Amino acid sequence: MKRLPLDDSFKVNRNPVTLREIVLDKLRSAIMNFQLLPGDRLVERDLCDRLGVSRTSVREALRHLESEGLVEFAGAKGPRVAIITLEDARDIYELRCVLEGLIVQLFTLNAKPKDIRALEKALEENRKTLESGDLQAVLESVQGFYEVLFEGSGNQIAATQLRQLQARISYLRATSVSQTNRRGTSNQEMERIVEAIKSGDPLVAHQASVDHVRAAAKVALDYLKSKQDETGEIRDFVTPIAQQEPRIGR
Repeated sequence: MKRLPLDDSFKVNRNPVTLREIVLDKLRSAIMNFQLLPGDRLVERDLCDRLGVSRTSVREALRHLESEGLVEFAGAKGPRVAIITLEDARDIYELRCVLEGLIVQLFTLNAKPKDIRALEKALEENRKTLESGDLQAVLESVQGFYEVLFEGSGNQIAATQLRQLQARISYLRATSVSQTNRRGTSNQEMERIVEAIKSGDPLVAHQASVDHVRAAAKVALDYLKSKQDETGEIRDFVTPIAQQEPRIGR
């Protein structure tokens, strides 16, 4: 991936009430937009100067990003942008296949007409942001699409599990979508999910969801493998089997 320059937008406009959140958002966005790359050291003094904030604000943000899996503390060397290994990425995509496939099945069974309309609107928003080429907007639009699925599925435990992985999922999504061979097909796959949901067939919808995750995984894993000098074949993840009777008591 090509490193993008840190520009004036990286500097924080002070607001004592929301300063911590602003610093956190700035640092997270810099990681997601590849202004800060995996393995980059995060020197508090330098970040304070760039952001124009105190060391306390930077330190709190770094600790929060550590909890999200985007920053890691490398002993005496201090914090750095986390390196998501090839195996970590595979495991995340494997879990996405299972949980998102379940959520899409349940959404197909439980969604109300207003939920379907919201999903179609989110899909159209994603299409527009892809045309704009703004990576951060694309990531936000994809997350908006999934938030509609989460809410309409009725399974908040599965949604919570995915939200806890959200930062790393978004980073891998950024890695995938930033590749020129992925942008157009991503929205088409999401469209197939929506069409399968509208058909009322939860098994077809499940398969469309799994196909979408696996296609994204292939692009991201191939890219990570080329950058991390991995040798040999990585274990492929197991494709979940759609359940004929997703609801207990039917």
